[in-house]
This record gives sequence, structure tokens and C-alpha cells, in this order.
Amino acid sequence: MVIDINSSFMHSNIRSYVIEELKDHSTSIMISGSFDPRLPKILQEATTTSPIPTSTFTSENDTLCGELMILNYGHIEKLVIGAILSLITLLTIAGNCLVVISVCFVKKLRQPSNYLIVSLALADLSVAIAVMPFVSVTDLIGGEWIFGHVFCNVFIAMDVMCCTASIMTLCVISIDRYLGITRPLTYPVRQNGRCMAKMILCVWLLSASITLPPLFGWAQNVNDDKVCLISQDFGYTIYSTAVAFYIPMSVMLFMYYRIFKAAKRSAAKHKFTGLPRPEESDGMISANGNVKIHKESEECTNLSKLLRNDRKNISIFKREQKAATTLGIIVGAFTVCWLPFFILSTARPFICGTECSCIPLWLERTFLWLGYANSLINPFIYAFFNRDLRTTYRNLLQCRYRNINRKLSAAGMHEALKLAERPDHALTRRQSRENFRSIT
Repeated sequence: MVIDINSSFMHSNIRSYVIEELKDHSTSIMISGSFDPRLPKILQEATTTSPIPTSTFTSENDTLCGELMILNYGHIEKLVIGAILSLITLLTIAGNCLVVISVCFVKKLRQPSNYLIVSLALADLSVAIAVMPFVSVTDLIGGEWIFGHVFCNVFIAMDVMCCTASIMTLCVISIDRYLGITRPLTYPVRQNGRCMAKMILCVWLLSASITLPPLFGWAQNVNDDKVCLISQDFGYTIYSTAVAFYIPMSVMLFMYYRIFKAAKRSAAKHKFTGLPRPEESDGMISANGNVKIHKESEECTNLSKLLRNDRKNISIFKREQKAATTLGIIVGAFTVCWLPFFILSTARPFICGTECSCIPLWLERTFLWLGYANSLINPFIYAFFNRDLRTTYRNLLQCRYRNINRKLSAAGMHEALKLAERPDHALTRRQSRENFRSIT
């Protein structure tokens, strides 16, 4: 490009010099009264503007963003990158399809609270089908956009809407879990199917609202036939990143903090402080053995009453602990996956300006695919903490489609009976041990 600019500069100087010389020559000829017939032809050739140097500079200035962003990969690099990106895409499609099929076809899983999980799976599935393949092809050829100017806007709109819907659904799930833990009596009445459908509709409409401004002229996307990049307008960048990530992340962190505090209060409430300490027991033995026997039998009776009365509270405590653990892992995975990308997206216009991106392409793509990986791990997180989903996955993968509902009902009944019998058996064994100790 430097050679073209210098040649253009030299060409313009030579041309102006020739024109000035010819003007002086023609003036002297006209003054002397003679006329050279070759003069019009020489003037026409000298004054003809050559479009090559100026158009070359203009086109290179326009495609400077694209030229800086393109990478050249070798065959081995393309093979490795293609295998990794294809594996991520296929696993994301498979995992989220399992979620949708499980909730839609298994009767026990068709609960209003699981509608949000289906919405999350559909958003992640849309990312895997409508976004990841085009990003994979673009990355394999070094980052050059080959799908045209019109589809660039459509692609960015799909990318922003699906990813935002996934993030905001995670935010609504955290609110739903918090209400289910802190308001167990009013929650089942309020969270019916119609209410869940309205919440899901609001999530998708709000996600779509972020994609509309570039389509209606507020902020134009960057596309110079080589690079397809979301608009780098300062106002739009702050608005889109705040609505799509920073506000949902703040809500999720706040909900996790509240659930964690509720679980901590419940744990403190269920600490048994009436049991004798070892040093106190030794003192009782040295003073009077009969007093120790009477004290242990009395505390064993109080413990049995406490366990019988607090069986419901203990189940609530376990549910709070499980919800806090599940939501903590979900929030942690979400933050690790998306925070680097959105920090980079927010800072990019202020660092590089609004016309192009000066961030290395490999860094942008690494953070982008790290965010896409959140759509991959979401189905496995919920399956890990949900026994019914885990059982349904296993039956579907083993092609055992028959009697899935009956198996889940039987497993749930067996688990309920097991939990109902466990406190009494534990209490009986503890009483036996305490009585044996007191006798001996």
C-alpha cells in the first residue's frame, strides 16, 4: 500500500509539471503567432486523469479493517480448529435436544417450573443451529466473512437475540428458584403454566429489542465484505451489553446471595445444641454416674421429639442447600463463560473506535467460543442436579422409550418411602446406642 501511495504521489507531481510546461509552451506559441498541430493531442494525454492510484488507495482504506482481521491457517491448524468447533456444535445440539425431548414427552417433567428450562434449551439450540456453523466456517478460513452484506445483519441479529435469550432465561430461572425457596406456600399458586409462558414471552421480546436498533438505523453494523462485526457505536454498545449481560448477571448474583443466606440461616436453625459436650460428660461421670444416665436418657427423648417435629424443616433445609449449590454452579459457569467476552465487547469501541476492531482476531474468537460453551454445559448442569432428567437422559440414550413415565414414578415413590423411613430408623438406632451406653 505504501508503494501505491508513493507512485500516486509521483504520478500527480509529474502530471502537474507536464501540464504547467505545456501551458507555458502554448502561451508562448500563441504569443508568437504560431500553432503546433500536435498540441491538442499532447494536452489531452497529459490532462487525462488516471483512476488507478486514487481508487486503489480508497479501496484499501475501506478494506483495511478486513485485511487486518484475516488470519492464514495451515492445513493442520484448520483440521484441529474444525474438529474442536464441530464437536462443540454437535454436543450443544445433542444436549439441548435431550432437554426438549425429555420435558415434552415425559409426563412427570411437564411442570411449569421446567418450562424455563425448555426455553433455555431452545435458546441454546438456536445458537448451535443458526449461529455456530457460520462462525465455524468463518473461523476456518481465517475470519473472512463470505456470506454477503445482507446476511451479515441477519446473522448478527440471530446471534445477539439467541445469546441474550439464553442469558436472560438463566436470570429468570434464578429468580424462580429464589421464590420457590423463600415462598414455598404461595409459589405453586402463582407460578402456573400461564405465568411461565408470559415470563418466557417477555424474555424473548426483550432479547429481540436489542437486535432491532442496527436494523432500523440507530447503529450500523461493521461490514466491508471481509469482516462482519456488530455495531461499535458507543451508546448502542453500552445499551446492548448492559441489557444482555451486566444487568442479568447482577440479578443472578443477588439471587444467589439471598438463597445462600437463606440456606445459612436454615443450617444455623437446625444445629442441635442440646447434646452434652465431651468435657461436661466426663464431669458428670466423676460426680455422679446416675445423674449422667438420667441426663442422657432425657436428652435422647428430647432429640427424638425434635426430629419428629422438624422432619419437614429438615427437608426444606436440604432443598435450600441443593438450590444454593445448583444456582452457585450455574452462576459460576455463566460468569466464567461470558464475562471475558462482554468485557472485551464493552471496551472495544473505546479502544479501537467505531469504525473497526483492533483486537486480535484469535482473542476475540476464543472469548466468543468460550461464551458459546455456556450453551453446551447448561443441559449437563441441570441433568447433574436433577435425578429425573438424569434418568430420562439415560433411558433415551439407551433407546428405552417405553415405560419411562412408569419408571420415574416408581423411582420417585421408592425415594419418598426411603426418605420417610430414614429418620425413624436413624432415631431407633441412635436410641439403642445411647441406651446401651447408659447401661454399660
